[in-house]
Amino acid sequence: MSKVMRPGVELTQVFLYQQPIDFRKAHLGLSAIIECELGHDPFAGHLYAFTNKRRNKIKCLFWEDNGFVLYYKSLSEEKFKWPKRDDKVITLTGQQINWLLDGYDISAMKGHKKLHYEAVF
Repeated sequence: MSKVMRPGVELTQVFLYQQPIDFRKAHLGLSAIIECELGHDPFAGHLYAFTNKRRNKIKCLFWEDNGFVLYYKSLSEEKFKWPKRDDKVITLTGQQINWLLDGYDISAMKGHKKLHYEAVF
């Protein structure tokens, strides 16, 4: 089955809000967190992801041309593996937010290190 309501993997600016939030907040409450707590522009088109205390729900918010888009996913039995860091917000890629939505522990997923060479010989 295709996943039609997903953030695009081509996204380069996805912000994961670390602290759990009150899930009664809708787009205005979430955009207030983005603007007032993080000091970001909620109208810049970046995606922001939030979770609840039980870590079984995710809300993603972004501005698209003329209005806010709000994604909501609620797990029936499991919990999202939310990364644990001291930062207020973590920057992810579009691929990483999709991995998180799929249930992967993105803090444990590390690709091969990038190599840079100056010459062949």
